[in-house]
Amino acid sequence: MSQSASQSPSSRPVCLRRSVLSVPAINRRALDKLSSLECDAVIFDLEDSVSPEKKAEARENLRAFFSASPLPGKERIIRINALSSNFGADDLALVTELEPDAVLLPKVDEPQDVSDVSDRLAEADAPEDLRIWAMIETPRGILNAAAIAEAGRTAGSRLDCFVVGLNDLRKETGVLPQPGRPYLVPWLMQVILAVSAYGLEAIDSVFNDFRNAEEFEAECGQGIAMGFAGKMLIHPSQIEAANRHFGPAEAAIAEAQAIIAAFAAPDVATLNVVNLGGRMVERLHLVQAERLVHKARLIAQRSSDMAAAPRTEV
Repeated sequence: MSQSASQSPSSRPVCLRRSVLSVPAINRRALDKLSSLECDAVIFDLEDSVSPEKKAEARENLRAFFSASPLPGKERIIRINALSSNFGADDLALVTELEPDAVLLPKVDEPQDVSDVSDRLAEADAPEDLRIWAMIETPRGILNAAAIAEAGRTAGSRLDCFVVGLNDLRKETGVLPQPGRPYLVPWLMQVILAVSAYGLEAIDSVFNDFRNAEEFEAECGQGIAMGFAGKMLIHPSQIEAANRHFGPAEAAIAEAQAIIAAFAAPDVATLNVVNLGGRMVERLHLVQAERLVHKARLIAQRSSDMAAAPRTEV
């Protein structure tokens, strides 16, 4: 489901990552509900949300869940504990056994953090399409975001996506949580520049107060305006708003279709710029339009599949 780390932003496959729900692997009831939820991706968390004495039980939960629930159409990511911890090696062994779509590394500070896991996955003969996601949630991670993203272009690297973690970043820097995230915006845009330069994607940080729907909506709008592909979520109630904000609006789809139609006309086959209703549109906009329309089709297909799927009451 994920793109090669060496691809440019315009050539990477279109992935649906509007809503990336994080679920504690220790919570069996939450795991059982996943098949009925309309999130695009699921992060099965073995790290912060699982206490040390429950780590082994959480891994067993995932082993049982993956054997029974493939979650078709949803990207599956397992967040492990750091390899330097007492749990990281066992977590990574579980990843190679279950073969999710990606493994999410916590607190990535430098390129070596990614290459170490890439090497271990290669040694374990993990499938090439088992990708790596990186949590960027420390001051060093922000400072090294470009270097980490650049390392994703090296041969053998599996790096595919960044996930911003603002809770840890706030804790380490002392920046207070405020509406609009004014003091965090420069760091967030630094992450966007890094992934854009090296053909990756970035997922915006969680919003902790899931009962505050108005502020969550505003933060989703800010995230899509910045260039994030989607948002990491902590509660199912946040899925609908994330899907709506990070999915293409009807007006944007119509405009994209008009751009595609304009460049499809026989008399503009050799032109790089066309006049579309008094506005000059370049061929680079055609590439963006094609990706947006393709994303809209994937969303429509997802909705159709969800509507057709039998619902299980949990």
